[in-house]
Amino acid sequence: MSDTTSTGAATAQELVEAALARTTLPAVVRLTERWEANLRWAANELTTNGEMHGRTLTVVATAPVEGGTAVGTVSQEVAGTDEVAAVVAAAEQAARSGPPSENAAPLVTGDPSQGFDEPPATTGIEVLGRLAQSLGEAFAAAAGAGHLLYGFAEHVVTTTYLGSTTGLRLRGVQPTGRFELNGKTADLSASAWVGAPSRDFTDVDVAALYGELRTRLGWAATRIDLPAGRYETLLPPGAVADLLIYLLWTANARDAEEGRNVFSAGDGRTRLGERLAPLPLTLRSDPAQPGLETVPFVDQLQSGDGTSWVFDVGLPVPATTWVDGGVLTELVRNRAQATATGTAPTPPADNLVVTADGPDGPGTGATLEEMVARTERGLLVTCLWYIREVDPERLLLTGLTRDGVYLVEDGEVKGAVNNFRWNESPVELLGRISEVGASEATLCREWNDFYNRTVMPPVRVPDFNMSTVSQAS
Repeated sequence: MSDTTSTGAATAQELVEAALARTTLPAVVRLTERWEANLRWAANELTTNGEMHGRTLTVVATAPVEGGTAVGTVSQEVAGTDEVAAVVAAAEQAARSGPPSENAAPLVTGDPSQGFDEPPATTGIEVLGRLAQSLGEAFAAAAGAGHLLYGFAEHVVTTTYLGSTTGLRLRGVQPTGRFELNGKTADLSASAWVGAPSRDFTDVDVAALYGELRTRLGWAATRIDLPAGRYETLLPPGAVADLLIYLLWTANARDAEEGRNVFSAGDGRTRLGERLAPLPLTLRSDPAQPGLETVPFVDQLQSGDGTSWVFDVGLPVPATTWVDGGVLTELVRNRAQATATGTAPTPPADNLVVTADGPDGPGTGATLEEMVARTERGLLVTCLWYIREVDPERLLLTGLTRDGVYLVEDGEVKGAVNNFRWNESPVELLGRISEVGASEATLCREWNDFYNRTVMPPVRVPDFNMSTVSQAS
């Protein structure tokens, strides 16, 4: 990636057409234009800012080989059409020499769509101007309170141009913004974290977020040691997102049918139709979700669960309800698996919305503060961290708490608690959640490098498993 603001002599569309003109095999060409602006701060001072621009050409070539169809994929940053031929040649060579793919399917067909001729969307450091001003005010307030603020803001705008030898000409724009604010006491004995997603940073309220940090750092003035065990636990929307994003990442239909994940019912059957949650929880993805809009066609080559989409690039992404009113209704499935099982492909959109009132309801749950006020004794765990998978058949995850675990008694936060290692399965949690609050747009902590378009509620779990005390701080 370069730090230039020049787009080079060739347009994105010209690069796509130049690549397609050089193909001798069925192929898909993807050109991504990525513009980025970022801002960093530490100890109440801005430290760095930057702008970057890059364009990456990806060629997916397919070739008939003994036993089926092979695929070759090559990606490279390019500036001009003179660099295209080598990428095409390398992809075709890889396809001709590769083994047959078990995900083979005819390339997606279609007509050129409106908008393909439009220029890429961009961003620049000016998008963070108002944020920088608000940070200055927060730095002054933090210094007066004896707090130190650290953090990071990033705005990335990616425009994808897609062309294929089968006629596709598609364009999709995806703006992604994230704001992370970490606060520490002057002696570094306590810390807290808050974050916010944004498409354009006009909606990030720095003063309110620092106010939340200030409250949490105030709670940390009292330190309480607790042993490991199962605790009634309140999870805010960001922590819920970290758990349920992982659930969606592993909701692979093929793995379920072959008995390799938590959604398997054995003997080639899946748990589709099974009630996972007694409460009417709904998990859905929709590329047209207001405020969380995503590219409406498949433009990734592989998902987190290993599902290959190389033959499905350009396929429209529908709105999909994965869990409806607590019942598992759909799993992730590419076209090859859909054809093999007589079902429809279900590519996931790059967002996840969780509500407790059905897909069309307005949301009627409580705020996190109201849930705290109704808690007799329990933990408020604000951040989950270093999440790893332990057992795919249960989707058992382990991780640490970080930057804010608090004891709640008689409806009030009494103080900060030591950190824990925890072990939980998000699927099993769905069956044990006893209260679901009002859903809101949120930024998760662990996965926000990869996934930050979520609407989540706070939840109450009566027996969250804190397996050991952690000395991490």
